[in-house]
Amino acid sequence: MKHTKVAVLAASGLLVAALAARADEKKMEMPKPGPEIKKLGYFVGTWKSEGKLKPNNFGMPAGKYVSSDKCEWFTGGFHVVCHSNSKGPMGATHGLGLLGYNSEEKVYTYAGIDSSGMGEMGSKGKVEGEAWTYTSESMMGGKKMWGRYSMMISSPDSYTFKYETSADGNQWALMMDGKATRAGKAAAKK
Repeated sequence: MKHTKVAVLAASGLLVAALAARADEKKMEMPKPGPEIKKLGYFVGTWKSEGKLKPNNFGMPAGKYVSSDKCEWFTGGFHVVCHSNSKGPMGATHGLGLLGYNSEEKVYTYAGIDSSGMGEMGSKGKVEGEAWTYTSESMMGGKKMWGRYSMMISSPDSYTFKYETSADGNQWALMMDGKATRAGKAAAKK
């Protein structure tokens, strides 16, 4: 009889724990994008960019380039995915970029690849007023290199940009600059 009471109490305890866990499961909801993530909505739409590649030490020819970028919210509304088609001194390239926000580190993030074999997986960004600045560190030819991509929003439908590189993280050389303009009046907000 004593073992039966213990078994009934144990079974009751397990049932209560299972019901409590199930109640907690019902309360959990999918996370919702916060205000930092919603700022990325500015980039949603189709953009036309024009710029100039500067003379550089990387063997890339200088000259003009043009780009068309189509950016949209990824399912769930936490990331913006951009598909790019560009033409410049080295020919045509196609790219894929991913913009996000890391709430643990409180930084914006960028990762991207293109058809020339270039890839950037660890850019971190910050926003100060209308200025967005992404920085990265990578290895090139066995040496550490730093990159800095800056955008200055000049209107709801345009921004200027520049990309700089550094061999020491202190002295920066301009690699390219230009302007991006939203094509049409695509909705930027989600």
